[in-house]
Amino acid sequence: MAQRLDKVKGHLEKSCCSTVAHGPGYASPIDAMKAPKEKILYIPCIYRNTPVPKPDYLATVDMDEDSPTFCQIIHRLEMPNMHDELHHTGWNSCSSCYHDPTKKRRLFIVPGLVSSRLYAIDVATNPKAPKIEKIVDPEVLHFHGLANPHTVHCIPGNQIMISTIGTPDGEGKGGYMLLDSDTFEPIGPWEAPGNNPQFGYDFWYQPRHNVMISTEWGTPKKLLSGFKMEDLQNGHYGKTLTVWDWTEHKIIQTIDLGPEGWIPLEIRFLHDPNATEGYVGCALSSTVFRFYREENSNRWAAEKVIAIPSKSVEGWEMDEMPGLITDILLSLDDKYLYFSNWLHGDIRQYDITDRRHPKLVGQIFLGGSICDGEGVKVTKDVELTAQPKRPVLDGKIVEGSPQMLQMSLDGKRLYVTTSLYSGWDKQFYPKMMNQGSYLLRIDVNTENGGLTLNEKVYVDFGKEPHGPVLAHEIRYPGGDCTSDIWC
Repeated sequence: MAQRLDKVKGHLEKSCCSTVAHGPGYASPIDAMKAPKEKILYIPCIYRNTPVPKPDYLATVDMDEDSPTFCQIIHRLEMPNMHDELHHTGWNSCSSCYHDPTKKRRLFIVPGLVSSRLYAIDVATNPKAPKIEKIVDPEVLHFHGLANPHTVHCIPGNQIMISTIGTPDGEGKGGYMLLDSDTFEPIGPWEAPGNNPQFGYDFWYQPRHNVMISTEWGTPKKLLSGFKMEDLQNGHYGKTLTVWDWTEHKIIQTIDLGPEGWIPLEIRFLHDPNATEGYVGCALSSTVFRFYREENSNRWAAEKVIAIPSKSVEGWEMDEMPGLITDILLSLDDKYLYFSNWLHGDIRQYDITDRRHPKLVGQIFLGGSICDGEGVKVTKDVELTAQPKRPVLDGKIVEGSPQMLQMSLDGKRLYVTTSLYSGWDKQFYPKMMNQGSYLLRIDVNTENGGLTLNEKVYVDFGKEPHGPVLAHEIRYPGGDCTSDIWC
């Protein structure tokens, strides 16, 4: 035990968490909440599976309310390759390196989920007009038996860590690729040999407790073409959390969430770097589990704290429609938890002051599959008395459903996009493929809870120069509550 504590201590002392000068990001989550209001958004835009035969691109959106181009796309950085499926993104350096003055948040890391290609984009030279600095070809990941990169986090030690969910031939395999945070040169796998879960997806680390916890999606060759219940029944989707020794890079525990924990996707430790608990959203089961370290123990456990009832329906693919929790985040003060139900069409806000008993304090419907008059009839609903109306902005129907979420640093503005992944978008919201997705802004009541659509602040991605496009994850140049980790 003493040897293990010395190793963790040494890890922190040698990392960018140990000195006192100023690097990227913010000293603490609470300091981040005092930062200036966001003025730029970076959003990957996807053409794969749409009628438009063009490469994906990175959109820069002006969110400066004093700018003449407020709420407009001011730059589009087109990728040089087709069918990347840009998805989740991250940084070469973040608040985990706040105390290292040699570090700069200058590279925006953009993996191709389908292509397994990695892009390093220079956003420091001109934040309003990013440019590609370096590309890592798929063969680099494939050489290490990895494919389908997903989550990006900078980690102490001058490295970028990217999770992967598959093998080059499309089978499931959880893995992690390391790259140099300054040069974007590949280093190799993070995990110790033989430590690969059956599936991969998201991860979050807490160095002070020598732990990382990862989640699972499914088998790439099955899920990338759409969702089929038979694939779930045949073992192609996960329901397990994997607990890792952060310094040894080894699996030390698995937590089977059981039949109420199918497809655990986004995972969030509390932002407090001393915390030993957090939350994970389980998509298909439409549940949220609280994970935590057991008292006076090095063992971790999980308990269900939120469950969204399915709705009995007619005119849909199945008789019961799950909410499908696809994104989840925590405000930087760890007061509120937010998630999107991509099939039901709502965003929910919970007060998590009582960590074990989240309290619903805000809810808003912004689309989904149960909208009134669209062919699906809800026959039994323990929550609603009437089917919601689909939103209309400037005379145009907002297709799709709320999906990716990003909170302003002060917690007062929640940004939302409506695309999940092009293969599933095409399956569940085919109209969006021809109409494009949206960026929406929800104004948040941070005192008592409450969500309100700001009908004056949105971007219609159906009006793009080359045709309608699918907009996905949202980032700010200075970091945010899902990219930055404090150590």
